Amino acid sequence: MGDMEQGKHRAPAEYGAHQAPAHYEGGDGCLTTVIRIPVRIVVLLVVLPVRMVWDALVVTARAAERVLFRPLGRALAWLFDVLVATPAGWLWRYVCVPLGHALAWLARAVFVWPWVALWRYVVVPVVRYGIVVPLQWVYAHLLTPLGHGLRWLYREVLVPAARWLGSALKWLLTMVFVMPVVLVWRYVLVPVGLAAAWLVRYLVVVPLGWVYRRVLTPLGHGIVWVLDVVIRGVEAFFRGIGIALRWLVVVLLVTPVVWVYRRVLAPVGREIAAALGVAWRVAGYLSRAVGRALAWLARNLIAAPVRWAYRTVCVPVGHFVRDAFLAPVGRALRAVGRTTRETLRAARETVRRARRDAWRALVGAPAEPEPGEPGSPLARTLGSATTVPSAAPGPEFSPLPEKSAQQG
Repeated sequence: MGDMEQGKHRAPAEYGAHQAPAHYEGGDGCLTTVIRIPVRIVVLLVVLPVRMVWDALVVTARAAERVLFRPLGRALAWLFDVLVATPAGWLWRYVCVPLGHALAWLARAVFVWPWVALWRYVVVPVVRYGIVVPLQWVYAHLLTPLGHGLRWLYREVLVPAARWLGSALKWLLTMVFVMPVVLVWRYVLVPVGLAAAWLVRYLVVVPLGWVYRRVLTPLGHGIVWVLDVVIRGVEAFFRGIGIALRWLVVVLLVTPVVWVYRRVLAPVGREIAAALGVAWRVAGYLSRAVGRALAWLARNLIAAPVRWAYRTVCVPVGHFVRDAFLAPVGRALRAVGRTTRETLRAARETVRRARRDAWRALVGAPAEPEPGEPGSPLARTLGSATTVPSAAPGPEFSPLPEKSAQQG
């Protein structure tokens, strides 16, 4: 019961809070909703060929790297080792290396430098001198001098003019109303009315003082107040003009630009970027599907018939040719080779013997030792000149040969 009462008194959740997706972004207006689908369709139609070409280039590059460039690189590495290890290394050093540098320079000149020059001498100058510099010039030479001029006009012209006008009016009132009275009092009434001071005091001075205090002073204060009000009104007027100008600039220039940026350019740019991402992924799926379809067609229309023809036709024909023709021909060629090698070996031996006999016939046989020459005893060394102390001496005369003994 307590849980049920707590559930009854629990605040209800906001309607629709559970319906928003995880990555929902609020604030999309009707313009975003209107342009989203057409922009994505147009971007998909534009990006799809680019993505298919890109995938085709990637597949071609991978196949070329696997089939062509990697074996070519290994062959070039082997050739490089051979060339460096042999006296022909100067060919690599003085021909291939300069040629590679020239090709690299040509590739940079054809593929890199034009884009660098386009960015450096076209895009950057256009953005800088077509957008940034004019805006800086307008701000520095139009808006800033205009603001400074309005401020200077307010401070140096309007305020001093109002102050000067107030001072002039005050001086004029003083000269018109105060100075004549002061002059009359100081240079006429006082010398003439010394005798009638009391009469003049109560008939002239007191009324004039009363008029001065009750009429002229409030009138002067009122004139000063009016002048102050006029000056403040002028200041407020020009301040209001400034505020109005600022409000007009904000309303007519800044607010439309901000509104266009927030409501048009930002949604359009965001939708175009999102459309590019979605179109690139969708184009990838389509390109992958097209690639799989082409691979399936190639596998079923080309590879399968070729494999069937190889297994069904080429392999039996190759085995028949090998067993019927190539194997007997190989055995015959090996027999001929063995016979030829034996014949050549016998011919070389015959030539070697004939050359030896001819040399003996021309030069003669090597000299044979005389029959009576004693043989060297085992105990003598150093040309039979010395004897070994520990060995028994041999006989001084060698026994005659059997043939010589028979003849004697």
